[in-house]
Amino acid sequence: PAIRRFTEGKSVAELKMLREAEVTHGRVSMLASLGFLVQESFHPLFRLGDKDIGPAIRHLDEVRAEVPIFFEILVLGIGFAEISRSLAGWTAPAGSNPADGPLANLPDDTPFRRLEDKYYPGDIGFDPAGLKPSDPKEFAEMATKELQNGRLAMIAVAGFFLQELVNGKGIIENFSS
Repeated sequence: PAIRRFTEGKSVAELKMLREAEVTHGRVSMLASLGFLVQESFHPLFRLGDKDIGPAIRHLDEVRAEVPIFFEILVLGIGFAEISRSLAGWTAPAGSNPADGPLANLPDDTPFRRLEDKYYPGDIGFDPAGLKPSDPKEFAEMATKELQNGRLAMIAVAGFFLQELVNGKGIIENFSS
């Protein structure tokens, strides 16, 4: 019932964009939840020795101090990933005739953005491990599992942030106490 109200009146194009956002945020959250736990145990990028830099939400301060150019490199990497993703699935906004305007290629139901009709949300063609099933039924099952794990990870990361903000202790430190 609640999902029906949420999707009521939305076009397929709008639902595909919502699914794309959910898959993307879920993937980032799954990586973030793993990152929280790994970097509180050891920091794979830096040799900090026995130096305690506190909870994970404060680790980026240390990264900036140790490697000042890290964020510029990070922004370029994220920019490259986002451009690749947008070229894989999103419709170019400008039509073939420049006189028609910068958004001439986009329909009225999604005036500022639109996924390609043939694009499945989240399927950017990157599968170096060969995990993507070729059977459509198995693919749908795998996509559902990814969405569910992504939703759980989004909640987990929000909990990690809040817990560390509340008491200033790392997640693993909270687990062990």
